[in-house]
Amino acid sequence: MSCYFRHLKDILDEVGIEVTPSNKKQIDQAIHNIVAVTYKDCPTAWKKLKREILGDKQKRRDFVEKLHQSLH
Repeated sequence: MSCYFRHLKDILDEVGIEVTPSNKKQIDQAIHNIVAVTYKDCPTAWKKLKREILGDKQKRRDFVEKLHQSLH
């Protein structure tokens, strides 16, 4: 799994996503796109998620909604 997927389990559960080998890349690309970080730059994506999104309730809700729209 991507370096931050284990930290996003509650969000992925909330969106109704189970990470599998077949959908992992799609989920990872969607997350990178939402946080506006070049794909495969996992450390930067995680830092941005941690600093700017996960600690703010409204930004977290927005992130969850965007992720849901990207993957459903």
